[in-house]
Formats: sequence, structure tokens, C-alpha cells
Amino acid sequence: MCMNSMLDKCVLCPKKCMVNRNKGEIGFCRSGNKIKIAKAYLHKWEEPPITGENGSGTIFFSGCNLRCMYCQNYYISELNNGVEIDTDKFASICLDLQEKGATNINLVTPSHYVPLIIDGLKMAKNLGLKIPIVYNSSGYESVETIKLLEGIVDIYLPDFKYYDDEYAKKYSRCDNYFMYTSEAIKEMIRQKPKCVFDKNGNMLEGVIIRHLILPEREADSKKILKYLYDEYGNRVFYSIMNQYTPVRMCKYQELNKRVSSQVYDEIIDFAWSLGIRNAFIQEEGTVSESFIPDFDFKL
Repeated sequence: MCMNSMLDKCVLCPKKCMVNRNKGEIGFCRSGNKIKIAKAYLHKWEEPPITGENGSGTIFFSGCNLRCMYCQNYYISELNNGVEIDTDKFASICLDLQEKGATNINLVTPSHYVPLIIDGLKMAKNLGLKIPIVYNSSGYESVETIKLLEGIVDIYLPDFKYYDDEYAKKYSRCDNYFMYTSEAIKEMIRQKPKCVFDKNGNMLEGVIIRHLILPEREADSKKILKYLYDEYGNRVFYSIMNQYTPVRMCKYQELNKRVSSQVYDEIIDFAWSLGIRNAFIQEEGTVSESFIPDFDFKL
């Protein structure tokens, strides 16, 4: 099966727009039939086993199947700014990042380009790409698409944003977020049931689930952590994030605030009380626009 033909009637994500991207039709993600990226570089602010010593070889894709009102990367996710490249160029970028010493290839918001990414990664691997592949996702995924990545992706790094779908609709314009994300993560863990690290502590395989705490939504955060721990215990790693940063004024006033250190500490204590031990937490100082990449379109 030609991967590109999957764009003839696009159902790669739960939106299932069914547009023909090969004929110029545009769906919710605003993406065409070429990979579009905004930045590729060594990123040093991921979780320690993802960052490694030299940085994660991070590729930021343009477009998104969500419209999060608080998105730090809205300039590329919502406005769809970036540079179109073919799969040959994509493979070349991956190999260049490896040559620069990248710990892994970190694909950020890649859902809507999966068939093209698969072709590019196969090409790169045939040319000598050996470092792990990280699938860094909003979590709002189709299980069928995740299944296409079996044997190609080594590390899954999904978000789990919402337990209550009311917040998903309100803040991110998506339906049934919990259902799709929980099923997608189940498939990711089926593929990568164990977390494996090298002698330097760099992750080789496994799943890290991220959760960004939102202002005034700590009850939802606790529900997410309880659900995940009840399902998976410490078979996975958790990344509990306090870096929420308002980057533009929002009509929902709670999103114009930040998460206090007291609230963050309360949620970390809750996670500990559940039994969560495999977790990454953030220190104060991560709430800063300086952690938002400069999307200069330099590839």
C-alpha cells in the first residue's frame, strides 16, 4: 500500500475530515500532501531521558488536529506557518540531527503527517538512521494510525490533557478526547510495554505520559492521574508539568492565570499518595516564554 494514498480520504485522526489532501482539499489540521515543518534542532528542555547529553533531535510539524486556546506554539499549530519539504528532505534532516549527536528523533505533533513520516523514516533508516524515534503527540489520536507506527516508533510521548470532555470541547475544540486518548495510549503501551534505558539513562523504548496542569482544573488533573495509575501503575512514566504559560488573552479568564506552586505541590502529593513513583516533575522557573522555541524556519 502506498502511504501517500491514505491522504486521498484523510481519516488519520479522530476528526475524520475525509478530505482529499492529494487534490488540495484542506481539513481541520490545514495540512496538505507534503510535510510542513517549522523547526528542526537539538532541543534541551525535554524530560532528562529524552533530552540526553546533547539534546533531542526535535522536529516541529506545522498544523494540528486541536485548537487549544492556550497553545504555546499556536504560531505554527493554528496559523500553520512553516516550510514544506518532501520525504527525501525529511530523511536528510533526521540524518543531520543524528550526525549532530541527537539522543533521538523527536516528532512533535506529527499525527496528520504519519504516512509521509513513515516513508521518510524508512528512507532514513536505510541510509543509517539508528537513534530512537519519539512520537510526541497531543494524545488525540486514532488507534488505526498508531498501529501503522508499530516497529517504527520506539518511544511514545503523548499528552493526556483532559478527563472531562467538557473542557476538551471548551478549550481545544474536540469531541470525545478522553475516549480517543485513552484508547490510543492503550495501543502505545501494547506496542511498548516496558520502559528501557541505556547505561547513560537515555530512554530507548517505552511510554512517558505527559499531563500539563491547567489553572483552576486541579480536580481534572487528579482524575487523570488516578485513571492512569489504576490502569498502568508504574509500567509507564509520568511527566507532571507546571509550565502552563498564558501567551495570549483568552475569553476564559481562568486561562489567563498561572498555576501556583501550592497547587502544583498538592497534585504531586496526590500522585505520590496514589503510588506513582516513575515520574518527572518540574522545578519553579519553567513558567516562562523563554521555553517556547523560536520558530525561525531554519532546517
